[in-house]
Amino acid sequence: MNLGVGAYRDDQGKPYVLNCVRKAEERIFSGKADHEYAPIGGVPEFNKVAANLLFGENAKEIKEERVASIQSLSGTGALRVAGLFMKRFLPNENIYLPDPTWGNHKPIMTDSGFKLSSYKYYDGKGGLDFQAMKDDLNNAPSKSILLLHTCAHNPTGVDPTTSQWRELSKLCKEKNHFTLFDTAYQGFASGDPTKDIFGLRTFIDDGHNPIVCQSFAKNFGLYGERIGGLHIVTSNKDERDRVLSQLLILVRPMYSNPPVHGARVVSTILQDPELSKEWYKEVKVMADRIISMREKLVKGLKEAGSKRDWSHITNQIGMFCFTGLKPEHVERLTNEYHIYLTKDGRISMAGLTSDRVNYLAQAIHDVTK
Repeated sequence: MNLGVGAYRDDQGKPYVLNCVRKAEERIFSGKADHEYAPIGGVPEFNKVAANLLFGENAKEIKEERVASIQSLSGTGALRVAGLFMKRFLPNENIYLPDPTWGNHKPIMTDSGFKLSSYKYYDGKGGLDFQAMKDDLNNAPSKSILLLHTCAHNPTGVDPTTSQWRELSKLCKEKNHFTLFDTAYQGFASGDPTKDIFGLRTFIDDGHNPIVCQSFAKNFGLYGERIGGLHIVTSNKDERDRVLSQLLILVRPMYSNPPVHGARVVSTILQDPELSKEWYKEVKVMADRIISMREKLVKGLKEAGSKRDWSHITNQIGMFCFTGLKPEHVERLTNEYHIYLTKDGRISMAGLTSDRVNYLAQAIHDVTK
């Protein structure tokens, strides 16, 4: 049982293809094929719908044309371009990452020229160490760059509450920190794409002008298409135009222009009311299945006889779960039960199925007695 892979599966363990994606592809291929290069900044229709999904079609920053948006090579590519942009135009030597964070954040920002600092995030018991997080952000030098996970924090599955997001926004405003939001799982945390970006919109409403990196790999199942977006909120339209120009200057010698197919799929879906409605339903189905697997795993652990408190599994959200398993537990799961997960005890809940959850529960109980 491989629980280290981060791709979404259905309850039979097969890769899940969204019906709205199939319909969009049929529509695209039924028309005249277009194999021309996309512009340097990507497919314009995609950039528009991608920004609307994040900020809201009627958002003030959208209506005032204050958002510089380009298509990127999924979320990873967005982070890389963002890193280079910040290094070129911000005076900072350091960037602050949560501890822990997605493993690729560190090499991306190191290769972009930053020194890495960290702020406390996970409490080691299944939750957020909010006071320590606030202390670290407050003690960081003013105008520091902070990377924040928009929702479904990877690897812990622990997010701030709505009130905590408000506190963080206020603190960052007082310290004049610059924020970079990594949005890899919009809709995958709660099943509601709008609810999942509460923190981001709170920061913007409070006057922050963040950089936002966006991925469509998980919530549209377009892993191999490498579709993402990079958005920078600016103070006015003139600044937006200048920022956009600099982003294109960065992209041109890096990869010249992004792929078109996945961008057309996303823009086709989000521009069509019926397909868009279907996508919202399907992303909730995916999120609800993951939530169901969390509940079944906790139930299975109790039925196996475990007396430990596993409530953090259901309290956490998103694809990943920080189980609290130690390296020695992980080693036994691998060697004795052929269950494969990362050494820090993180598992992908999307890789768990109903017919295997009790086997996993029994195995975890056996190695943690």
